[in-house]
Amino acid sequence: MKNEILLDLIKNLEQRVLSRHPLIQVVQGPRQVGKTTALLQFCDLIQDRIPVHYTSGDGVSSPMWIHEQWQLAQIQKKILIIDEIQKIPQWSESLKKLWDESKKTKKFVKCIISGSSSLSLQKGLTETMTGRFEVIPVFHWGYLRTQKLKKMSLDDYLIYGGYPGSYSFIKDKNRWRQYLTSSIIETIIGKDILTQATVKNPGLFRQAFYLISSLPAQVVSYNKLLGQLQDRGNIDLVKYYIELYESAFLLKSIYKYGHNEFKKKSSSPKLILMAPALSTFHRLENLRDEDHGRIFESLVGVELIRNQMNPSYWCEGDYEVDYILNYKKELFAVEVKSKRQRKASSLEMFMKKFPKAKPVFITKENFSLFSKNVTAFFDTLI
Repeated sequence: MKNEILLDLIKNLEQRVLSRHPLIQVVQGPRQVGKTTALLQFCDLIQDRIPVHYTSGDGVSSPMWIHEQWQLAQIQKKILIIDEIQKIPQWSESLKKLWDESKKTKKFVKCIISGSSSLSLQKGLTETMTGRFEVIPVFHWGYLRTQKLKKMSLDDYLIYGGYPGSYSFIKDKNRWRQYLTSSIIETIIGKDILTQATVKNPGLFRQAFYLISSLPAQVVSYNKLLGQLQDRGNIDLVKYYIELYESAFLLKSIYKYGHNEFKKKSSSPKLILMAPALSTFHRLENLRDEDHGRIFESLVGVELIRNQMNPSYWCEGDYEVDYILNYKKELFAVEVKSKRQRKASSLEMFMKKFPKAKPVFITKENFSLFSKNVTAFFDTLI
């Protein structure tokens, strides 16, 4: 029985690979969210119409292995799926050569690749595979998906949500925390980042993540962040660390609202943690009401990012509006109603400066409706 939670990804793959001459499809996203499960279910779904050759690059040491798999798929007229492709040496160079040769000979191979090491994937795609691929993004499990599987309340999701493999351990907090630490966080930092990027001080890099992960939906001053790290460094180092965390799907930076793009990027970022568990696993016993409010605010930001709404934030002095959106030629000012303290007049201040903006309020009561279809939610307000 197919897992309904993954049907959107499977449907997207089916639509793309059944076109006449599709590009290479890249299934890309964080660890432990169901990419391999979706690929295997896709194989079951489509096998009756087009045979599939599924294989994994785990343990492969030679790039010629890709040539062998490609040739096999070509001869048998099968869709080629290579999971964990980032583990194969020189994978992007080999795939580029095979793809270009297939175009010349018109002996096309429909190909899907996937992998967990986003840095390795991104480097190969951007440096070698330009113009030859499409990305199908996969995200952490959102609240509605989690609720469908585990019947989890929103309050529990704001503590434990994001990684389905961890849900079995929720009743044992120590075991849940150990799973997140060893199987998720340390694997991402140790294997997906530190083996692919130059980081002079791995200890400081880890320390920085634990610090940043406790600041969901907060506007972070690079100087203040640097001052809290137990080592010397500079602002460029902090920016570099944040870029690496972003590339591994741990967080996303959004910037201050303004019409000048350069000013946006030079402003202090608001950090959105891409799953609630990333912000709670190391401080379960020390979460305050304000922390829960910040995590909920971050979760709303994740939904906006997933739906390509390109959110920014607005602040002036002590006044702050959580998210600003330009959508269908309308300006929306989004206030997330949570338990954190703020100036009640922040939204009023923004509306005075931008009187054509539409105020929007996201609460725990309307969050399910909002996250079920984010764009439709805003369409009703236009």
